[in-house]
Amino acid sequence: MPTPASLSGKTIHALATRLRRLPPSCGPVRLIGVDGHAGSGKSTFAGQLARALDDTPVLHLDDIASHDELFEWTGRLLTQVIEPLARGEAAHYTPYDWRTLRFGPPLPMPPAPVIVVEGVGAGRRALRPYLARLLWMELPHEDSWARGRSRDGEEQREFWDGWVGAERKHFADDPSRPFADLLVRQGDKGYEVIPGPAGTVGPDQSITQGDDPSAMC
Repeated sequence: MPTPASLSGKTIHALATRLRRLPPSCGPVRLIGVDGHAGSGKSTFAGQLARALDDTPVLHLDDIASHDELFEWTGRLLTQVIEPLARGEAAHYTPYDWRTLRFGPPLPMPPAPVIVVEGVGAGRRALRPYLARLLWMELPHEDSWARGRSRDGEEQREFWDGWVGAERKHFADDPSRPFADLLVRQGDKGYEVIPGPAGTVGPDQSITQGDDPSAMC
């Protein structure tokens, strides 16, 4: 097996190749979940992975959630996205605008070979049957939340105070990490991807990436 150093700079492309080879998990689609605490770097990692997958679509769960439903959005996701994709049809979801506090006009999401679903709760119980793989951003919640607060500034302080309690409750009731196929760790020089608690990848198949991303969300 190649050493981690020899894979430096190639990890996400190698991971993308693996994911393309998986059997479909939701109709013709391979859904890849990227979960983790708020502020752990999910969006940046998901974006890099999507680019390595030939700019495959990314569904941000921030577009599905809302101020009134931080985590009670499962039904909307299933109806607008999962069920149409499972039928091989294009999905249409209404993204939430966190500034105007309104849902916008429907956006299409065709049943691409791979779709990345990114956000807190991407590995929740109701979604796992539709996922080809679940990735967990391995950063402690204290560090993640500190990064998120720093990113969003003082104007979002009240929101974060409410979010922390909601996230704690969500993961206490419906944890994702124990079901993760892969754990993603960000270091100074990039990412390390290792087998997760679900154990679908052998312990000798550690992957690292040597790029230098600036993940903040």
